[in-house]
Amino acid sequence: MSAAYATFALAPATRAGGVLAGGEYQVHRDFLDFIVDGRPLLFRLSDLDAVSPLASDVPPALFTAQVRALLLEAAAPLPGGRYIVYGCPECEDLACGAVTAVIRRDGEDGEDYVWRDFAWQTGPEADLRLNGYHGIGPFRFPGAEYRAVLTTLLGGGTAAPRRRVLLIGARVAALARLAAALRTIDIGADITHDATDTSADELRRYGAVAFGPAVTDEQRAAVRAAFTAARADVTYVDGSAPGVPLSVPLLVARIEHALDRTPPARRRLTRLAAAGGAAGIEITSPCRVRLTAYRLDRLRRVRVHELFDGVLPAGAHRVALDPVLTRGRAWLVARASESVLTAPVTHGEGS
Repeated sequence: MSAAYATFALAPATRAGGVLAGGEYQVHRDFLDFIVDGRPLLFRLSDLDAVSPLASDVPPALFTAQVRALLLEAAAPLPGGRYIVYGCPECEDLACGAVTAVIRRDGEDGEDYVWRDFAWQTGPEADLRLNGYHGIGPFRFPGAEYRAVLTTLLGGGTAAPRRRVLLIGARVAALARLAAALRTIDIGADITHDATDTSADELRRYGAVAFGPAVTDEQRAAVRAAFTAARADVTYVDGSAPGVPLSVPLLVARIEHALDRTPPARRRLTRLAAAGGAAGIEITSPCRVRLTAYRLDRLRRVRVHELFDGVLPAGAHRVALDPVLTRGRAWLVARASESVLTAPVTHGEGS
C-alpha cells in the first residue's frame, strides 16, 4: 500500500428532490459528503444517486452512532470490517445497494485510518471481483486530521439544517398544492400573504421566497424590504411572472435551484442555458442528466416533454432542441442526482 497520505474533510451536500415528469416524487436529502484530496468522493463514483450516512434528517442518536462507527469506536456493521459509505437516499436499505469500504487503523503507531476495497454491495457479502471499484483508493488519512474532522460533529454539528421556503400569495389553494409537493420531498414550506410583521429571526430561517399568482409589485417590494431589513440571505422565485408556466413540478425544480448554495467546484451540474435551438449544459464529472421542457400551449395548458436522458462525460455539451417542443413560453429543467438547474428558453438568440 502506498505511504502517500490523502486529505480528509467534510462538506455540506444535497441530493436534489423533485416532482418528476411522470408524477413520481424524489425526496430531498441534505448530508455531509466526504472530501478526499479536495474533491467529493461521491463524484469519483460515476452516476451514483446516493447519500452518505451523515444526513441531517436522521435522529441525533443515529447520527452520533454513524460518526463513532467511522472513528472505529463501534464494530463494523458488515462482515469483513466493511462500512457503508453511501446508501440509498430513499430508504437506506442495503438491498437497494450501497457503496461499502473496509475501514481500519494502520501505520507504525496504528494512528492512520485507511479506506480501501470499495465495492457496490446489495447483500451481507461484497464481491470485489464483480462489484469492486478498482480505480478508487486505497486512501490513507492522517489520524489526527481524520479524528478532528469527525469529532467536531459529536459536539452537535450536523449537516445543513432542513431548508425552508416561504410561499407568498393570496390564492392559498394553489400554494397549498405547491407546499404539499415540497413537504413530500422533505423541503419545509410555509404560506403567508404578508411577511412584513414576521420577526427577523424567523425570516432568516428561510432560504428562498416564492411569489404566487396575483402578487402585486407593491407586495413583492414589501416582502423584499422585510427580508433585507432582517439581513436574510434568500433567493426569490417569481411564479407569477409573465411567461412562467404555472406547473408544480417546474416550480419545485426552480425552488430546488434557488435553495442550492453549493460551491460550483462541488457540483456536477454547473450550467444550463437554452437559446438558439439548443441547450448548453456543463458538468464537472460523468453523470446522468435528464432534460425536461415545460411550455404553455395556446390554451395556457402546461405541456411536459422529456428531451434527453443519458450519461454525459465531464465538459460542455450542446443538446439540440426540437422547436415544436420548446416554442412559445417554455422553461427547461436539467436534473442530475445532486442538483437541479432551470432556465427559460430564449428564442432567436445564440446560446
